[in-house]
Parts: sequence; structure tokens; C-alpha cells
Amino acid sequence: MVARDMKGRFPKGGVLVVLAAATAGAWLFSDGAARSQDAGSEAIDLVEGRALYAEYCASCHGANLEGQPNWRSPGPDGRLPAPPHDATGHTWHHPDSMLHSYTKLGGKAFLARQGMEFDSGMPAFGDQLSDAQILNIIEFIKSTWPERQRTVQAERSEADRQQGDKIN
Repeated sequence: MVARDMKGRFPKGGVLVVLAAATAGAWLFSDGAARSQDAGSEAIDLVEGRALYAEYCASCHGANLEGQPNWRSPGPDGRLPAPPHDATGHTWHHPDSMLHSYTKLGGKAFLARQGMEFDSGMPAFGDQLSDAQILNIIEFIKSTWPERQRTVQAERSEADRQQGDKIN
């Protein structure tokens, strides 16, 4: 707490302390290891998300989120190669709930729930990863995007939440 002077004003140095603390807090939560997801939920752990991405996702989606070559064209098996999760891909076009469900259920099962038959190569990770771990991976991926992609994706996630879609 910063003391006020006799007229109830904050001393100039006190304002600087408050601004410095706010700046440090903003840096920690925008670039640091943990951020709050929603009121009442667990903190986001970007360090864990990065480690889990390396363990579970990088073998297909690339160590640098670059995806597989020719990801827009089906391979000999008819499946699309793993897309990039960086700004050049389409991951940022989707709301959090879709990204979470697709990861948890796997592509084929998720799309079947949407009434689509599609042989996706994306496996289900719901038996290997908790919901919080999946969210940490998604938040790690999002943390690598430029501001424009993060903003668009956040707007889509918010619209999705307002429509009542929940993470499955």
C-alpha cells in the first residue's frame, strides 16, 4: 500500500511504485508461466503447456509449430497432414472450445459429433491428458501467435462462450 500525503494525494514516487507493480504484473501474466483462465478456474501454466506440446504434439505438428509439409493436400492415405499451429495455419480461426474438444476427442470423433464423416489423423488425447493440461497446451500455442491472430481467436472464443458452447 502506498501512503498518501497530508492532502490525500499519492506522492510522485508512490505513483511510480504502483505503475511499476502494474507493469510487472502485466508482464508476468502476459509472458510468464501462469495466467488465469476464467474466474474460479485453475491458473494457466505455459511452461507445462510448452513441455506437453513437445511431448505430445511436436512429432506431428512440428517442434516450432510449423506443421507437416503440404498440410492442405491429402496424403496417399486420404488424410490431411498435420497443420501448423503457428500464425500460418488455421488453428487461430477456431475458438478454445473447439480446439479443446478436437484435442480431447480426436478429429474423427469430434467431427462425428458435428454430423460429419471425416477420416482425421488427429488422435484423441482425452485418456492421456487432463482438461487443464490440454488447455495449457492450447494457451502455449496461442502465446506464440502475433497480436492480430491472438485478438481474432480471443474474439471468436468469447463469441463462442456467449453462445453457450462449453469445453467437452
